[in-house]
Amino acid sequence: MSEALLRVQDLHVEFRTRRGQALVLNGVDFELRAGETLCVVGESGCGKSMTALALLRLIPSPPGRIRDGRVLFQGEDLVRATDARMREVRGNRISMIFQEPMTSLNPVFSVGDQIGESLRLHAGLDARAARERAIEMLRQVGIPAPERRVDEYPHQLSGGMRQRVMIAMALACRPDILIADEPTTALDVTVQAQIFDLLRDLQREKGTAILLITHDMGAVAEMADRVMVMYAGRVIEQGSADQVLSAPGHPYTRGLIDCLPELGSSAAFDDDTREDLAEIPGVVPSIWELGSGCAFRERCRHAMPRCAHAVPPMFALAGDGDGGTSHGSACWLHAEALAEETV
Repeated sequence: MSEALLRVQDLHVEFRTRRGQALVLNGVDFELRAGETLCVVGESGCGKSMTALALLRLIPSPPGRIRDGRVLFQGEDLVRATDARMREVRGNRISMIFQEPMTSLNPVFSVGDQIGESLRLHAGLDARAARERAIEMLRQVGIPAPERRVDEYPHQLSGGMRQRVMIAMALACRPDILIADEPTTALDVTVQAQIFDLLRDLQREKGTAILLITHDMGAVAEMADRVMVMYAGRVIEQGSADQVLSAPGHPYTRGLIDCLPELGSSAAFDDDTREDLAEIPGVVPSIWELGSGCAFRERCRHAMPRCAHAVPPMFALAGDGDGGTSHGSACWLHAEALAEETV
């Protein structure tokens, strides 16, 4: 196994509100290795996008701030890096595709100018060379007639093309890490498949590590090497895609997987045999309702008294014993199982 390209340790992010300090990320830990895809999953409000913003120090301050923790990029702690150093890293070594391209792209600049900006800033290209590189990037991401599209504005492009422009911008400087925050939101399924194919192709060509943030477990099954499940600002399960999808250890992860329809099954279209989709009751609690125990306890059919009083640690479920991916889950059920094994 290669050394971790990115190592996040005990990351805490808080926001100042009228009700006091609100802890929105609480002890996030994970690693990302070169050439792999780590999918971060969970419902809206679980802390996925906040984690991505924290990695690049893009949390609005005030009212937000990184209270504790480290973000080690090739051994350098970005939490303590200067603003000038972060400007060198963003868009160059670590790039991000934001959720909504229409609000992320500047409407008064052509797409070529916006792609070329990072090339002029980070690669030192002049205007002509940056334009040529922008055309090449548009061609790489599958936009037809890139020589013409390079001079067009975001409103002149379809949603799928705008998303491809965002990918071209993010990859223009050949970053080591690409953070993709819901890159296929609001796109039809055909375009989603094309975007995922594009990311895989570019990853194979450039060896880029991808941190893919999504709530779509189907996308996880298609893209992930490893999976990190978040809930209420905490990491509650981690492991390889096969480990997490085939043998989920946390009731929340199991619930997310059970919500998926049986695609491709004839029973899915037969009114006499079709079963209703499973659902997870309730909603993600607000940060003011978490209390001192497991944040998922009010929605969990396995909840026990200790869940209301203590946050479960990450229990190791499996690993190859040779430095490979280990499977961990933060649920008191595993403590019960371990106690039974030792009896």
